[in-house]
Amino acid sequence: TALIFGMLANAFAAFKGGENSKLLSDKGVAQRYGGVGNQFAVTQIVGFVILLPIMFATEGSLLPKFIEKLKTDSSLQFNLVMSGLCFYIYNELATYTLKVTGAVTASVANTAKRVIVMVYMAAVTGKALTDEQKIGSGIAIFGVLLYSLIDDLLKPKKKTAKTD
Repeated sequence: TALIFGMLANAFAAFKGGENSKLLSDKGVAQRYGGVGNQFAVTQIVGFVILLPIMFATEGSLLPKFIEKLKTDSSLQFNLVMSGLCFYIYNELATYTLKVTGAVTASVANTAKRVIVMVYMAAVTGKALTDEQKIGSGIAIFGVLLYSLIDDLLKPKKKTAKTD
């Protein structure tokens, strides 16, 4: 299931990147937002609002327990704030990068980053990758390789001029 959800996450990240790229290229929209940072903030707020019903449907019964733990556990409070802050900064920088590189390049780089992080963490912790992680990494690496070679593979063959 982790492989399936990882693939879904990549697909949705690519979709989000494509939509953000479209917004960035529309000067009227970019001007109304007042910059890439504001556009990213609006995207995050909309995503949060869309996911709230799903969160309540799947985890709603655990919310009172979470709130109680949040009130009493200072390490949870710190980790929650730092995790959210780091996630926000990372994704805002990714949105700025998207403005420079384009949606497809950013998506490929994001996929490669996930594989690199997974393999690096396995090397640092000494924990072997599971079969599912190996298959997922292989698919991701193959996808990145295929993307980098696809233009050359699909390039029309040059016709040679006939000389009589």
